[in-house]
Amino acid sequence: MKIEVYSPTIRRKEMDAVLTAMVEDKIGPGERARLLIRTAKEFLCFDYALSLRGPAGALYLALKALDLEDGRGVLVSALSPDYYIRVIRELRLKPVYCDVSSALPCINRETVERALGENTGGEKPAAGCILLHHTLGFQPDTASIAELGLPVIEDISQSYGSFSADKPGDDVPDGEPEAGASGNFRTQKERIQGVFTILGLEERDMLTSGGGALLYAMNRRDASVLRNYGELPSECCLPDINAALAAVQFKETGRNFEKRKEIARIYTQASLHTRHKRFIPLDEGRYNNYAFPLVLETGLKDVMNYARKKEIIVESAFEHTPAGQGLSDPSLCPEAYSLSLRTVLFPLYPRLRSQDAERVSKLIRTLP
Repeated sequence: MKIEVYSPTIRRKEMDAVLTAMVEDKIGPGERARLLIRTAKEFLCFDYALSLRGPAGALYLALKALDLEDGRGVLVSALSPDYYIRVIRELRLKPVYCDVSSALPCINRETVERALGENTGGEKPAAGCILLHHTLGFQPDTASIAELGLPVIEDISQSYGSFSADKPGDDVPDGEPEAGASGNFRTQKERIQGVFTILGLEERDMLTSGGGALLYAMNRRDASVLRNYGELPSECCLPDINAALAAVQFKETGRNFEKRKEIARIYTQASLHTRHKRFIPLDEGRYNNYAFPLVLETGLKDVMNYARKKEIIVESAFEHTPAGQGLSDPSLCPEAYSLSLRTVLFPLYPRLRSQDAERVSKLIRTLP
């Protein structure tokens, strides 16, 4: 039986919630979308949020709310989702590509400063903001980047849960929700420096509604700006049928994170027997295990073909990024370009059966 690289984790609770919404004949934006925002607020502690039909719409509104002048630059990682570029250009702004660090697939203060320094030559637009993608669930150093003084928009679609505490009372600031048996995972306000934050709810995001996104602000000042968009047309807002699914996903995070952690442990042990490299977060105990990437020492096609013979699907981690699409200059973003050619993702999701995880582990252990 073929093992796919990705599968959404939809269990009976999610199905029941969606079915209930369908039976009530209220599948458009309404009370369940408002319930989703209330549920999300318990976990994320934001001041105000909008529930939208997709992350592209969320990014569009976030950039629009910053009221940047035409032609201003938006600094983005060369390993960001390539839809970022479409949205940036639609708003008559210009992408400015930043390289990533050699240790993690995220931008850092050094790479941002380098990109800003290159702007002084007059060929690139003046920077207006930084769009900070938490690639593959890894956490960039948001605080140090925010110290540069530019507005920051964070995208935590893949990193939700990476700040979770290991047990109740474990290094949780006063007043923040604690992690416990209920699966309530907190996000430290001190660590979320973004003017606005996007939490995508697409099929491959950490949480899914089958499609959608939350756009939120942590403080009152920025929330007041978002409230100006509170009366969006219903066609822009998340339907109740999707919101019902997402609300349950929030409540199931504890269970899902534990399963991801268990699978990642098996894969990590297997990877130690190969010459291929892992990205290692500063605190592995608080990484959400969104994915299991390896940076290959051999050709990507060789590994993909080898996996296909074993009926296991693996894929290039960064095919759909500016670096992967050839939009960023390899000479200015050499680390991102190199990673786009050599990084592969293996199947890792909570619904993966134990015997299938062992098959993938064996594959990793015997990679060419």
